[in-house]
Amino acid sequence: MQFGNSVRFVLAAFCLALVAACTPMRAEEGRKVTKLAEGVYEIQHQPWVNVSGNTTVIIGERQVLVVDTCFQPSAAREDIAQIRQWTDKPVSFAVNTHFHNDHNLGNRAYMDAFPALTIIAHVETKKEMDMFGPGSVGRFEQGLAPFRKMLETGKARDGRVLTADETKEIKNSLAEIDPQVEELRKMKFQSATLTFDHDFSIDLGNREVQVKFLGRGNTGGDAVVYLPKEKIAVVGDLVVHPIPYVYDGYPSEWVQTLAKLVQLDAETFVPGHGPVMHDKAHILLVRDLFKSAVDQWNKKLVQTGPGMFRTQEEAKAAVDLTPFRQRFAGDDKNLSDEFDRRRPTGESRVSGSQHKVKSK
Repeated sequence: MQFGNSVRFVLAAFCLALVAACTPMRAEEGRKVTKLAEGVYEIQHQPWVNVSGNTTVIIGERQVLVVDTCFQPSAAREDIAQIRQWTDKPVSFAVNTHFHNDHNLGNRAYMDAFPALTIIAHVETKKEMDMFGPGSVGRFEQGLAPFRKMLETGKARDGRVLTADETKEIKNSLAEIDPQVEELRKMKFQSATLTFDHDFSIDLGNREVQVKFLGRGNTGGDAVVYLPKEKIAVVGDLVVHPIPYVYDGYPSEWVQTLAKLVQLDAETFVPGHGPVMHDKAHILLVRDLFKSAVDQWNKKLVQTGPGMFRTQEEAKAAVDLTPFRQRFAGDDKNLSDEFDRRRPTGESRVSGSQHKVKSK
């Protein structure tokens, strides 16, 4: 990627890598609300710099349940104001589908608005949230420091003098990011208050909500929220449209988890990012992508020995996913480039008993 025409993207990508463990797609300013059923709504947040996870609002006769509270507290407060236009019933439950904080930094805003709120997460998700969440702002600021230094010195990291356009691009990007950093600096992190490790149901009042753990995939504690009557599944970053996020994933287990997901009697799927889906085609495509990566990597292991002796370049070379690029990106060059940046290698690294993906 050439520095001259990509500073804005690099800054945005960096910020999300710190805050959400994912990189941004192109997105327009604003938010989009989609009614999925009577009393069930999806809110798609679309700011350019910080791609925020989708929020789903489920309203029962007595109570309200929210799935994922988004990234910025200010956006969460906007969502709360919207919910109060829909109903005067309290938000009694919030489910965090996983630990990436573009899905849960809004927790505090909901807790402030609804003090009796119960915040639910898988037991592994809470562990990760408690380790990852409180230090987010520090990592954010630390990572921005090199860009601030570029402005101070007038030089890029390689010592080259910045052009006028590059300097302007960095200034503009930091000017957009800094107010959001300041907002996070003032935020009090709020973790989950109730954990689970087995499926359970909540009755919101003539509306059953099932909270499920189908297995590891995008993270070690991915939760799925399922409405059996309405045939709606809210799946977090197990599924992202158009290009999957793979940075904390468990590729071989992800394949199995997605296989279980498509077995649900659901007709509507809310991904962690992107528009609502009304069939299982994209889920199956993501499953096939990971299966191909895992199969190719396992074949490489049989031929050459354990992956711990492989460099990242060797891991990339061992897995060819170019047949999937067109299926995910079509003729969009930006999406094609994004696919190449995010593609899984299929390689697993060992962390205790956990086997996580290494992305490109």
